[in-house]
Amino acid sequence: MQKQVTKLDYTGKDIFVGIDTHKKSWNITTMMGLFSKTFNAPASPETLRHYLDKKFPGGNYFSAYEAGFAGFWPHYQLLKLGINSIVVNAADIPTTIKEKVQKTDVRDSRKIAKSLQNRDLTPIYVPSQECLDDRSLCRYRNTVVKELSRTKNRIRSFINLNGLKVPEDIPEGRWPKRLINWLKEIDLSLSLRLTLNGLLEDYERLAEKKKCITKQITELSRTSRYEQDVKLLRSVPGIGLVIAMAFLTELENMNRFKTFDQLCSFIGFVPSTKSSGEKESVGEITSRAQVILRPLLIEAS
Repeated sequence: MQKQVTKLDYTGKDIFVGIDTHKKSWNITTMMGLFSKTFNAPASPETLRHYLDKKFPGGNYFSAYEAGFAGFWPHYQLLKLGINSIVVNAADIPTTIKEKVQKTDVRDSRKIAKSLQNRDLTPIYVPSQECLDDRSLCRYRNTVVKELSRTKNRIRSFINLNGLKVPEDIPEGRWPKRLINWLKEIDLSLSLRLTLNGLLEDYERLAEKKKCITKQITELSRTSRYEQDVKLLRSVPGIGLVIAMAFLTELENMNRFKTFDQLCSFIGFVPSTKSSGEKESVGEITSRAQVILRPLLIEAS
């Protein structure tokens, strides 16, 4: 007697996949109607595609994961493998009170898969790979500037802590070359000298790195991709090269915003509001913001 062989065929069926991403592994939930399965797998889009082909051959695959430390590389890989991937903001995923107080990776992946199947998820804008590469350079400069400011504060703290009197001919709040030379020449004990020399080495290293990165961003701004837009933005008072490039690499495409209010909301230039009945109050600026652009634009203004 021949054995009956049943071949799986999910042609025309939609398979929804919720992914909770981590460095070494992903918690994955596959869902089709009332059927769902959650499992742990290596952090590999290829592994996920192989699983879907084995368990749901011929199906239409849809996936979603929260924007986070993994960035957008899983999204690009999933798209290349034929999986309709979207990336969502964690704050936009419908969540119950129970899910907030009893949060687990398994619940997160199930929640994403269920919301995806119910069409409750709105994807965030995913920049092109070229824009992401250029953005990383601008963000790295921002990181170096922050580290340089911290080092300056450490040196100021050292000066105040040890009662050192800065010469009157050196402008307060400025960092001219003669200030660095004076710090290198003042008479200190061996331990204090070693400490100050270490701080000055950090300062000079970071200052040189900032200078080099700024030069690289300047060269990037002169490419055909940015040149005209940079000139346009720099015509606005307060907008310089660095802020113009940050604006272009963080937003990439202004057409992604249907209205000016949506742009303001994305950057974080909107107030919090509260209304009840006939009473309506406007509070402080919302905490949800684009953490790179909002401080830069406030500084420019």
